[in-house]
Amino acid sequence: MPRAIDAHIHLSERKDDDLRRFAKNNGLRYTLNELLESMRRHHVEHGLLLSPPMRSGAPLPNEEIIGLCQRSGGRLSPVVTVEPTKKAVGSAIKFAQERKRDVKAFKIRLGYVKVTAQSAVFRDAYDFSEEEGLPIMFHTGDTASADGDLIRSHPLTLDRLANEREDLTIVLCHFGNPWFDDAAELIYKHPNVYADISGLTTGGGEYPDRFAEVIARKISEAIYFAGGAEKVIFGTDYPITKHYDALNLVKLLRIDDADKENILWRNAKKVFKL
Repeated sequence: MPRAIDAHIHLSERKDDDLRRFAKNNGLRYTLNELLESMRRHHVEHGLLLSPPMRSGAPLPNEEIIGLCQRSGGRLSPVVTVEPTKKAVGSAIKFAQERKRDVKAFKIRLGYVKVTAQSAVFRDAYDFSEEEGLPIMFHTGDTASADGDLIRSHPLTLDRLANEREDLTIVLCHFGNPWFDDAAELIYKHPNVYADISGLTTGGGEYPDRFAEVIARKISEAIYFAGGAEKVIFGTDYPITKHYDALNLVKLLRIDDADKENILWRNAKKVFKL
């Protein structure tokens, strides 16, 4: 089995973690030990850990993400969530400054927060990210909650930001699902824009299995449009998607083995400096 880097993982030890419903549907205990064992079993050598949403709507505090990574034996690296307040942006920058060797990216939850990527509240975070070469991962596309704002999470809302900040590395989470063509245009147009394929399938049964084939076709077409797979990054969105299902999606892609290897680990290693 080929090696992999999982660039999009969620985990907490909170009972009020809103992703526990997905874990239950996938038959997962949703624990650190289970996650690390799944990574070992599927040859996932490293992972990036992002804050899951709590039932309150707020993300898990960054301090708890740092703590889980410290207990992972070097298998997980933290991604710091940046919320749209001056205090939260300052705190996120401080976290990244104090842990430069550990923090691999910032995350902005477009569609869950009531601002766009263009909001001035994020200016200091963007400046810091450009100076330090720290990627920013943006939630794009469908939201896990019915009250999410799809207008703000549409991938094309990041086009202007990518134009204005050519030194800012932007990662579109979930490939803009369901706007795959729009995400493909962004990674084709902008040298500084990438996309991950996390959280695109979940569960089992007849329709989910067929849906995986549909998604694989869409991602393959996007790669053809972009002229290669150098801008596409593997991720699960655990516990929404299990490692087995996410790896199976890569197997279904209609691309050559070298491009699959780029997706599975080479691209993440370069973008996140792993």
